Amino acid sequence: MKIKLYNINLKLLIKVLGVACLFWTDQAFAQNLKVAVAANLQSVIKVLGQDFKQKTGITIEPIVGSSGNLTTQIRNGAPYDVFLSADMGFPETLFKEGFSTKKPVVYAQGSLIICSNQNIGFENWERLLMTPRVKKIAIANPAIAPYGKAAEETLKDKGILNDIKPKIVYGESISQVNTYITTGEVEVGFTTQALVKDPASKTQLYWKIIDPKTYNPIEQGMVIIKHASENPDAEKFYQYIASPAAKAIFEQYGYHE
Repeated sequence: MKIKLYNINLKLLIKVLGVACLFWTDQAFAQNLKVAVAANLQSVIKVLGQDFKQKTGITIEPIVGSSGNLTTQIRNGAPYDVFLSADMGFPETLFKEGFSTKKPVVYAQGSLIICSNQNIGFENWERLLMTPRVKKIAIANPAIAPYGKAAEETLKDKGILNDIKPKIVYGESISQVNTYITTGEVEVGFTTQALVKDPASKTQLYWKIIDPKTYNPIEQGMVIIKHASENPDAEKFYQYIASPAAKAIFEQYGYHE
């Protein structure tokens, strides 16, 4: 009788261990939803990710960089599921090249600002940039960062781009520009309004919105990458970003529809 009882318990133990192994295997191979995120969204994506997880239980893994660099990575096979770009150009290119089966959509529009950690006055910022007081001006690389492109368009519109070119310091992304501004590495920089709208920021900044008529609209596009074509979580995140809840968060950070 003792041997029989031992055999029953052993069978039960094997079943329990089998279920546990399956659970552990699933956990080991489970992957978060990989979202390629334009650098101007570095702060807001954290809040969006928390809200999305609270609503769905799904965790996103943001990979932050310039829109151009992220596009190159996707072309080279990076296993991203969703791409939130700082413009529509890069997502549309990926769609035309077959990296997505669904056309990109605009999820938000951004605002360009001129910003400094010094109270140097931006009433006539065009003239200010020409003075010796401003030695360095930070702009994101216009070839790969849409906010850098917008900044260049503004400077051309004002007719001062060539005059101030020796002062320009190019950042790899808007995140690097923000670092230059907040640390005082440069006197001024052109960046996204999201920098000064971030509730978590403790740096005192001085800024002015750039007239949107001086640059092409910064329409930020979203696209699902073909890598995620059979991942229902990607579609859920895509729908969430277009939802009123997400739009309200974007608005808090200075974005608009």
